[in-house]
Amino acid sequence: MKTVFAMNGSPSKEKGYTALLLAPFMEGMQEAGARVELFYASRLRIKPCSCNEMHCWNDTPAQCCIQDDMQDLYPRMKSADILVLAMPVYIPFPGDMQNFINRLVPLMDPELELRAGRTRIRLYKDVNIRQVVLVGVSGWWELENFGRTMSIIQDLCATMNVEFAGALLRPHVNAMKSQGKITHAGKMVLQGAHRAGLELIHNGAISPEAIEIIRRPLVPVNEY
Repeated sequence: MKTVFAMNGSPSKEKGYTALLLAPFMEGMQEAGARVELFYASRLRIKPCSCNEMHCWNDTPAQCCIQDDMQDLYPRMKSADILVLAMPVYIPFPGDMQNFINRLVPLMDPELELRAGRTRIRLYKDVNIRQVVLVGVSGWWELENFGRTMSIIQDLCATMNVEFAGALLRPHVNAMKSQGKITHAGKMVLQGAHRAGLELIHNGAISPEAIEIIRRPLVPVNEY
Protein backbone atom coordinates (compact mmCIF):
# COMPACT_ATOMS: atom_id res chain seq x y z
CA MET A 1 0.00 0.00 0.00
CA LYS A 2 1.33 3.43 -0.94
CA THR A 3 1.30 6.15 1.68
CA VAL A 4 0.65 9.80 0.87
CA PHE A 5 1.55 12.80 3.04
CA ALA A 6 -0.48 15.85 1.98
CA MET A 7 0.08 19.36 3.32
CA ASN A 8 -2.56 22.00 2.61
CA GLY A 9 -0.85 25.37 2.94
CA SER A 10 -3.93 27.54 2.44
CA PRO A 11 -4.86 29.84 5.36
CA SER A 12 -8.49 29.05 4.44
CA LYS A 13 -7.87 25.41 5.35
CA GLU A 14 -10.82 23.13 4.46
CA LYS A 15 -13.01 26.04 3.36
CA GLY A 16 -10.75 27.31 0.56
CA TYR A 17 -10.38 26.58 -3.12
CA THR A 18 -7.17 24.67 -2.42
CA ALA A 19 -9.15 22.18 -0.35
CA LEU A 20 -11.84 22.05 -3.04
CA LEU A 21 -9.31 20.84 -5.63
CA LEU A 22 -7.29 18.71 -3.24
CA ALA A 23 -10.25 16.70 -1.89
CA PRO A 24 -11.14 14.73 -5.07
CA PHE A 25 -7.45 14.16 -5.79
CA MET A 26 -7.05 12.54 -2.37
CA GLU A 27 -10.29 10.59 -2.81
CA GLY A 28 -8.99 9.18 -6.07
CA MET A 29 -5.75 8.07 -4.42
CA GLN A 30 -7.66 6.47 -1.55
CA GLU A 31 -9.99 4.63 -3.94
CA ALA A 32 -6.90 3.30 -5.70
CA GLY A 33 -5.72 1.81 -2.39
CA ALA A 34 -3.41 4.48 -0.97
CA ARG A 35 -3.39 5.63 2.63
CA VAL A 36 -3.55 9.42 2.75
CA GLU A 37 -2.71 11.70 5.67
CA LEU A 38 -3.79 15.33 5.38
CA PHE A 39 -2.42 18.24 7.41
CA TYR A 40 -3.12 21.98 7.42
CA ALA A 41 -0.08 24.21 7.81
CA SER A 42 -2.16 26.96 9.45
CA ARG A 43 -3.29 24.57 12.19
CA LEU A 44 0.22 23.52 13.09
CA ARG A 45 2.88 25.22 15.14
CA ILE A 46 5.72 25.37 12.60
CA LYS A 47 8.33 27.98 13.42
CA PRO A 48 10.57 29.55 10.78
CA CYS A 49 13.94 27.94 10.22
CA SER A 50 16.20 30.15 12.33
CA CYS A 51 19.27 27.95 12.64
CA ASN A 52 22.26 29.75 11.14
CA GLU A 53 24.64 26.96 12.14
CA MET A 54 22.81 24.19 10.22
CA HIS A 55 22.75 21.92 13.28
CA CYS A 56 20.58 19.39 11.41
CA TRP A 57 23.48 18.84 9.00
CA ASN A 58 26.53 19.40 11.19
CA ASP A 59 26.03 18.79 14.90
CA THR A 60 22.93 16.57 15.02
CA PRO A 61 22.46 15.13 11.52
CA ALA A 62 18.81 14.59 10.53
CA GLN A 63 17.63 16.12 13.82
CA CYS A 64 16.03 19.56 13.90
CA CYS A 65 16.84 21.55 17.01
CA ILE A 66 13.55 23.50 16.87
CA GLN A 67 10.92 21.87 19.06
CA ASP A 68 7.49 22.31 17.51
CA ASP A 69 4.95 20.28 15.50
CA MET A 70 7.53 19.38 12.85
CA GLN A 71 8.93 16.83 15.27
CA ASP A 72 5.73 14.83 14.81
CA LEU A 73 5.65 15.36 11.05
CA TYR A 74 9.19 14.18 10.26
CA PRO A 75 8.58 10.45 10.94
CA ARG A 76 5.27 10.61 9.07
CA MET A 77 6.97 12.09 6.02
CA LYS A 78 9.80 9.57 6.18
CA SER A 79 7.31 6.72 5.82
CA ALA A 80 5.36 8.35 2.96
CA ASP A 81 5.88 7.37 -0.67
CA ILE A 82 4.28 10.53 -2.10
CA LEU A 83 4.46 14.11 -0.82
CA VAL A 84 1.62 16.40 -1.92
CA LEU A 85 2.13 20.15 -1.53
CA ALA A 86 -1.14 22.06 -1.95
CA MET A 87 -1.45 25.85 -1.83
CA PRO A 88 -2.81 29.01 -3.39
CA VAL A 89 -0.39 31.33 -5.17
CA TYR A 90 0.95 34.05 -2.89
CA ILE A 91 4.43 35.57 -3.42
CA PRO A 92 5.09 32.74 -3.94
CA PHE A 93 3.84 30.71 -0.90
CA PRO A 94 1.59 31.39 2.10
CA GLY A 95 3.78 32.03 5.14
CA ASP A 96 3.00 28.81 7.02
CA MET A 97 3.69 26.74 3.90
CA GLN A 98 6.99 28.53 3.37
CA ASN A 99 8.01 27.63 6.92
CA PHE A 100 7.05 24.00 6.33
CA ILE A 101 9.09 23.72 3.12
CA ASN A 102 12.11 25.42 4.70
CA ARG A 103 11.96 22.92 7.55
CA LEU A 104 12.33 19.91 5.21
CA VAL A 105 16.13 20.23 5.38
CA PRO A 106 16.59 17.59 8.15
CA LEU A 107 15.28 14.98 5.69
CA MET A 108 18.18 15.72 3.33
CA ASP A 109 21.60 14.13 3.44
CA PRO A 110 24.20 16.95 3.32
CA GLU A 111 26.65 14.98 1.19
CA LEU A 112 27.05 17.17 -1.89
CA GLU A 113 27.18 15.86 -5.45
CA LEU A 114 27.05 17.26 -8.97
CA ARG A 115 24.02 16.34 -11.08
CA ALA A 116 23.46 17.90 -14.49
CA GLY A 117 25.93 20.65 -13.68
CA ARG A 118 24.29 21.65 -10.39
CA THR A 119 25.34 21.06 -6.81
CA ARG A 120 22.68 18.81 -5.30
CA ILE A 121 21.97 16.57 -2.34
CA ARG A 122 19.44 13.79 -1.83
CA LEU A 123 17.09 12.50 0.85
CA TYR A 124 18.43 10.21 3.56
CA LYS A 125 18.08 6.51 2.79
CA ASP A 126 15.42 6.08 5.47
CA VAL A 127 13.14 8.66 3.79
CA ASN A 128 10.74 6.83 1.48
CA ILE A 129 9.48 9.83 -0.53
CA ARG A 130 9.87 9.11 -4.24
CA GLN A 131 7.36 11.50 -5.80
CA VAL A 132 6.13 15.04 -5.17
CA VAL A 133 2.90 16.49 -6.55
CA LEU A 134 1.97 20.17 -6.56
CA VAL A 135 -1.70 21.14 -6.19
CA GLY A 136 -2.12 24.85 -6.85
CA VAL A 137 -4.93 27.36 -7.25
CA SER A 138 -4.84 30.98 -8.34
CA GLY A 139 -7.34 33.80 -8.66
CA TRP A 140 -5.60 35.23 -11.72
CA TRP A 141 -6.68 34.07 -15.16
CA GLU A 142 -3.27 33.16 -16.56
CA LEU A 143 -1.71 29.75 -16.06
CA GLU A 144 1.67 31.53 -16.13
CA ASN A 145 0.90 32.95 -12.68
CA PHE A 146 2.05 29.58 -11.30
CA GLY A 147 5.51 29.99 -12.82
CA ARG A 148 7.44 30.92 -9.68
CA THR A 149 5.70 28.30 -7.53
CA MET A 150 6.31 25.60 -10.13
CA SER A 151 9.98 26.43 -10.57
CA ILE A 152 10.66 26.34 -6.82
CA ILE A 153 8.94 22.98 -6.31
CA GLN A 154 10.60 21.47 -9.38
CA ASP A 155 14.00 22.66 -8.18
CA LEU A 156 13.27 21.25 -4.72
CA CYS A 157 12.56 17.87 -6.30
CA ALA A 158 15.75 18.00 -8.34
CA THR A 159 17.75 18.85 -5.21
CA MET A 160 16.17 15.99 -3.21
CA ASN A 161 16.58 13.58 -6.16
CA VAL A 162 12.89 12.69 -6.24
CA GLU A 163 10.43 12.69 -9.13
CA PHE A 164 8.25 15.72 -9.73
CA ALA A 165 5.12 13.72 -10.55
CA GLY A 166 3.11 16.62 -11.90
CA ALA A 167 1.09 19.69 -11.03
CA LEU A 168 -2.67 20.02 -10.67
CA LEU A 169 -3.07 23.72 -11.41
CA ARG A 170 -6.36 25.64 -11.44
CA PRO A 171 -6.08 29.26 -12.60
CA HIS A 172 -9.06 31.67 -12.25
CA VAL A 173 -10.32 29.20 -9.71
CA ASN A 174 -13.20 31.51 -8.73
CA ALA A 175 -14.84 30.65 -12.06
CA MET A 176 -15.52 27.15 -10.77
CA LYS A 177 -18.43 28.62 -8.81
CA SER A 178 -21.43 30.75 -9.68
CA GLN A 179 -23.66 32.17 -6.94
CA GLY A 180 -21.89 29.94 -4.44
CA LYS A 181 -22.46 26.69 -6.33
CA ILE A 182 -20.06 24.56 -8.36
CA THR A 183 -20.68 25.07 -12.08
CA HIS A 184 -20.80 22.25 -14.63
CA ALA A 185 -17.29 23.25 -15.78
CA GLY A 186 -16.17 23.28 -12.15
CA LYS A 187 -17.46 19.74 -11.67
CA MET A 188 -15.44 18.65 -14.69
CA VAL A 189 -12.32 20.07 -13.03
CA LEU A 190 -13.02 18.11 -9.85
CA GLN A 191 -13.58 14.95 -11.88
CA GLY A 192 -10.20 15.54 -13.49
CA ALA A 193 -8.58 15.81 -10.06
CA HIS A 194 -10.23 12.55 -8.99
CA ARG A 195 -8.96 10.87 -12.14
CA ALA A 196 -5.45 12.20 -11.46
CA GLY A 197 -5.48 10.59 -8.00
CA LEU A 198 -6.53 7.22 -9.41
CA GLU A 199 -3.89 7.37 -12.12
CA LEU A 200 -1.05 8.35 -9.81
CA ILE A 201 -1.58 5.31 -7.59
CA HIS A 202 -2.57 2.79 -10.28
CA ASN A 203 -0.06 3.87 -12.94
CA GLY A 204 2.58 5.79 -11.00
CA ALA A 205 1.92 8.85 -13.16
CA ILE A 206 -0.75 11.42 -13.98
CA SER A 207 -1.83 11.56 -17.61
CA PRO A 208 -1.52 14.78 -19.63
CA GLU A 209 -5.25 14.48 -20.33
CA ALA A 210 -6.16 14.66 -16.64
CA ILE A 211 -3.82 17.61 -16.10
CA GLU A 212 -5.37 19.45 -19.04
CA ILE A 213 -8.92 18.90 -17.73
CA ILE A 214 -7.94 20.58 -14.47
CA ARG A 215 -6.14 23.59 -15.94
CA ARG A 216 -8.11 24.40 -19.10
CA PRO A 217 -9.74 27.85 -19.35
CA LEU A 218 -13.26 28.08 -17.94
CA VAL A 219 -14.11 31.56 -19.26
CA PRO A 220 -12.50 33.96 -21.76
CA VAL A 221 -9.94 36.28 -20.18
CA ASN A 222 -11.84 39.46 -21.06
CA GLU A 223 -15.03 38.11 -19.51
CA TYR A 224 -13.15 37.14 -16.36
